[in-house]
Amino acid sequence: MTSRSMGPALLNPSPSFETATSQWIHLVGVGIEIFGVFIIVAGIIWSGRYLLEREIASRYDRYKISIGRSLLLGLEVLVAADIVKTIAIELTFVSLGLLAGLVLVRTFLSWTLTLEIEGRWPWQREPAPAQQTESPRA
Repeated sequence: MTSRSMGPALLNPSPSFETATSQWIHLVGVGIEIFGVFIIVAGIIWSGRYLLEREIASRYDRYKISIGRSLLLGLEVLVAADIVKTIAIELTFVSLGLLAGLVLVRTFLSWTLTLEIEGRWPWQREPAPAQQTESPRA
């Protein structure tokens, strides 16, 4: 058997270091994506405990806030997965543009969820707790 009949794949059975590294980074990105989706689904399921409370007036608000928080955390993890996966593929202006678009959309969603949950934008300060001041006695 000559080297010509073996073909190029058999002469160099292991892929290049760059290709192998890119594949592993891509797999890590997919794993992070799966984890982000798991966070969202588990958060929605876990939030269901608020629907079983006896207090009817506050259970919807608690349910909504709990789901919003799990969505926020899941979105943050999904943005991280997008960044990792973009690094894994060949960096081009198109891939960076797509990443920028995804990050912008998910950031906007995070901001609007924060506004819905906390009643303020993320860059606004939290209202200071009211301090009781004692009047000086004369």
